[in-house]
Amino acid sequence: MTALFRVFRRIWRRRIGALIVGILLSVAVLAAGLALLGLSGWFVTAAGAAGLAGGGLTFDVFRPSAGVRFLALGRAVARYGERLATHDATLKGLADLRVALLEAMLRKPAVLLSRLRGSERLNHLTIDVDALDGVALRLVMPAVAAAVVLAATFFLIAWLVLPSVAVLEIGSYLVGLAAALIVAARASRKPSRLAQRSAQALRMRFIDMMRGRTELAVSGRLEDYRRSVLDAHQRMQHAQSRTDLVERISALFLGLAGSVAAGGALLVGGVAASEGRIDPASAALGFFAALALVETAAPLARGIAELGKMTDAARRIEAQFVDEPEAAPRRTALSPFASGDSSVISGHGLVYRRGNRALFEGLDFSVGRGETLALVGESGSGKTTLLNIIRGLVEPTEGIVCLEGLAIADLSEAERAARIGYLPQRATLVSGTIADNLRLAAPAAGDDMLWESLRIAGLDEVVTAKGGLQYPLGEGGQGLSGGERRRLAFARMLLRRPSVMLLDEPTEGLDVETACDILARLRSAFPRAAIVVAAHRAEERAWADRALEIRSP
Repeated sequence: MTALFRVFRRIWRRRIGALIVGILLSVAVLAAGLALLGLSGWFVTAAGAAGLAGGGLTFDVFRPSAGVRFLALGRAVARYGERLATHDATLKGLADLRVALLEAMLRKPAVLLSRLRGSERLNHLTIDVDALDGVALRLVMPAVAAAVVLAATFFLIAWLVLPSVAVLEIGSYLVGLAAALIVAARASRKPSRLAQRSAQALRMRFIDMMRGRTELAVSGRLEDYRRSVLDAHQRMQHAQSRTDLVERISALFLGLAGSVAAGGALLVGGVAASEGRIDPASAALGFFAALALVETAAPLARGIAELGKMTDAARRIEAQFVDEPEAAPRRTALSPFASGDSSVISGHGLVYRRGNRALFEGLDFSVGRGETLALVGESGSGKTTLLNIIRGLVEPTEGIVCLEGLAIADLSEAERAARIGYLPQRATLVSGTIADNLRLAAPAAGDDMLWESLRIAGLDEVVTAKGGLQYPLGEGGQGLSGGERRRLAFARMLLRRPSVMLLDEPTEGLDVETACDILARLRSAFPRAAIVVAAHRAEERAWADRALEIRSP
């Protein structure tokens, strides 16, 4: 519940005025409903009693009927205003929460972000944020409004009818309300969580199926994916049906509590009326007010039934804020290797283990200005891992990597990004123009810089043939071939003009002539850059000045 409270505070702290207005209007709606039914019951009973007593001609029917119309219209207006104010504020609060979440994730260390599956995390966060729209609408505001109305009703019934009637009505109703909430909170926690998780699975599976429908159809697996989507949908419906059942059971408890309260009020009021302590109309007022009390907590039933999924969602949302941000650069001392090391990038005594297995150990290397080092070894030997260690995305088990005399671990993420360019195996492109994709690395870059990077990457003629920098790409770079996407990511990396370049299979998917041409252009354009390349092709190894073989011990 602590996480739920914190998320509620994040959503509503900038819109506390709208929350107060919503609560006041909710109170007005409930009060108007209670007054409407109570006044109507009193009016009908009083009019009938006056007619039986022969005083129908003198009975004032105009003011009570005007009161009934006023309460009916007022209730509708208050309901409309409450929905307008609270839903508008809720949607704006959730929008603010989404922005805050993205900002919090951007503050995390790159090593943590590199482990995330972007689409999966975005899907989970989207559904989790959507699940929190009921925190205020179906929990906080109905609970506060119900408490205010019940307290006010108690004093009004005690004043207008009898204190004993007020105690009986409110007491029995509170007992039934407590029973309903306890049952709902316990019985709905698991199914509401399952419904939330099934919704996430359904969304992910459906997106994956639609994205890969062509490949799935060709491989004959489309029907299997369709069945997995339907399976997630059925599990979500089953869990939702159980949640609905809990809500109906809660409503049954509330209805029984209302029946007990109404029956008790009718009995006590009838006895009091027969004894002459109150008139029949007042007894009817207490009876109909008891019937109307059920409405005060009806909005809470759904909120309590969804408490499980809202609590889980709040915990996952809060986890994005409580994770420690990247530590500030320490710079307590220079690396012990820095004083006599003239290289741009170097590694000393590097060891990396996965569990009990060492990928490599005792690795030393240094790359000076204008030098190229090729990392060679069998697939899975640790070449990509070493590049990630050099970039600062992965911490070595032992050893140290230095960039121009400073340990990589002592540099901030912004400093690493400004000085080290990295072309990973799986570079990401986004929907938008070619210029949009390039400017992800350098938002202020002019068109001339973009074209120069495209020329070095051997993609300038391709882009010209497609219509220029404003050529639109689909999701993941659709509109370009695999090799063209690779070269576009390469061109984007070059825009920062880094002094150190880390290239993981830079010519993958290119023919020999194109690969040799691009490598020659790169060195010609950046003659002073220190380059480390994970080389899988003979062309890449021949291009490098020297090689470092990586072998498992």
